[in-house]
Amino acid sequence: MNRPKLPPEGLPDDPFAGERFIRVLGRRQKPPVGEPPSQEARAAMDTLHRRGVRAPKGVFRYANHEEANRDWEAWLARSMAEGER
Repeated sequence: MNRPKLPPEGLPDDPFAGERFIRVLGRRQKPPVGEPPSQEARAAMDTLHRRGVRAPKGVFRYANHEEANRDWEAWLARSMAEGER
């Protein structure tokens, strides 16, 4: 008779799905809901924002990967050229 394996005690429950986690990977802690990001996290987000690729907003549908890659490369080249100015 095979009984289902119970998760170890002490693991947190998922407050959004109402499920118990079976395994936790990694060591990062989730920030509390409603808390603003730390200065360090904010600086990292600002850096990524300044050098990020500016893709136009919207939903894009492509017939194949080549078409999608062509647009992505064009957006990347445009954002790199703007960064050089």
